[in-house]
Amino acid sequence: MAVEDVKPTRSELLEIKKKIKLSEDGHKLLKKKRDGLILEFFDILNQAKDVRSELDDAYKDANSKIGIAKSVEGTITVNSTAFSLKDYPKIHLQSNNIMGVVVPKIESSSVRKPINQRGYGILGTSSYIDEATDAYETLVEKIIQAAEMETTMKRLLAEIEKTKRRVNALEFKVIPELKEARDFIKLRLDEMEREGTFRLKKIKKS
Repeated sequence: MAVEDVKPTRSELLEIKKKIKLSEDGHKLLKKKRDGLILEFFDILNQAKDVRSELDDAYKDANSKIGIAKSVEGTITVNSTAFSLKDYPKIHLQSNNIMGVVVPKIESSSVRKPINQRGYGILGTSSYIDEATDAYETLVEKIIQAAEMETTMKRLLAEIEKTKRRVNALEFKVIPELKEARDFIKLRLDEMEREGTFRLKKIKKS
């Protein structure tokens, strides 16, 4: 708001005072929202670190178990067993609300199954294939958890940046400009009042 464009009237002064009050209230609320989002972000970040570590461990374990299964049973047997699976994991996307930010909530089913529901013959395979299957089911679960948390963190981070920009705009631009306009109007009104008083005195003398 350019000071030159401000009308030095009492009604304009009242209007600007209202805008200052609204802007200051909005600034306080946005700061609270920003701080709350930051706390939520770091809380999820700490959880995500654990899940990421568990995911890395699950990946190494799954690779190790499938390697052992292939060396004992042979690659062809392991591959044919994998193709015999009938029920694949199902992903259901829902949403969750964190301080106004919509984040994904991933529900999964058919990830971990009992041995007799995996689709391959129990008698025709060894425990090495069962262990490899267990390891990969754990890996898929960790991938789903990590995907949910990392997507949530990205959306929270984007909202934090957006809120920070709005806080800074109010703090360093909007509110200072409004206060400058308020002070300008007060100054002009005081000057006009002094001029009016001076003219009245002059008229009385004459």
